[in-house]
Amino acid sequence: MVKIIFCGCFGRMGNAVRQIVKDSSDAQIVAGVDICEGNAEFPVYKVITDVKESADVIIDFSSPKALDSILGYATEKNVPVVLCTTGYSEEQLGEIKEASGKVAMLRSANMSLGINTVAKLIQTAAQILAGNGYDIEIVERHHNQKKDAPSGTALLLADAINSACDGKYEYVYDRSGRREVRPKDEIGISAVRGGSIVGDHEVIFAGLDEVVEIKHTAYSRNVFAKGAVSAALFLAGKPAGMYTMTDVVG
Repeated sequence: MVKIIFCGCFGRMGNAVRQIVKDSSDAQIVAGVDICEGNAEFPVYKVITDVKESADVIIDFSSPKALDSILGYATEKNVPVVLCTTGYSEEQLGEIKEASGKVAMLRSANMSLGINTVAKLIQTAAQILAGNGYDIEIVERHHNQKKDAPSGTALLLADAINSACDGKYEYVYDRSGRREVRPKDEIGISAVRGGSIVGDHEVIFAGLDEVVEIKHTAYSRNVFAKGAVSAALFLAGKPAGMYTMTDVVG
């Protein structure tokens, strides 16, 4: 049984993660951390340094502001961390990398097992199709409350393609001011915002007389919760180092 400390247990992902763990015979939340009030079936603390229970892994869905205390606790207690929070500064990313030299760390722009499987699939597709003249476009769609564009997941997918193609691609987010034929060595990334779309990502390989499309649709936030718990089960007991969801999906 993997024992989990859940940071951000009363946040947007709180109920989803708690339900996934409750339905699992392999995991248990032994303590939560959140500055907000709420009811939980485990003890909840305002800061992680107050946690008294021992654990095998930390799942963090809180805020970049909590990073220092989480890293301090993790390195002191030698507890691996699954970082599901986004919006870290470059300085904080450096701190995460430094901490990974002491304890296992896993960070991903998207915790969905499906998206990370798609990332592996498009790397294979890019290796075959890019060299045969196929243009590559990414279209992402999210709800109207999402502030950033393009999404971190769209960039994750673009980076997966680029890493498989020796980094030759430039990312283009807007063609409205350009009057030229599409260059070959670019990936166009388009963002759609509307309604309550949880997350929709489509990778398009457009060649002469044929198009290959690989698409992922998230219908609820449960997919991110499931991925986070799978990552926690994977990371528990791992040696120090930086891991990603690619390691989880194999």
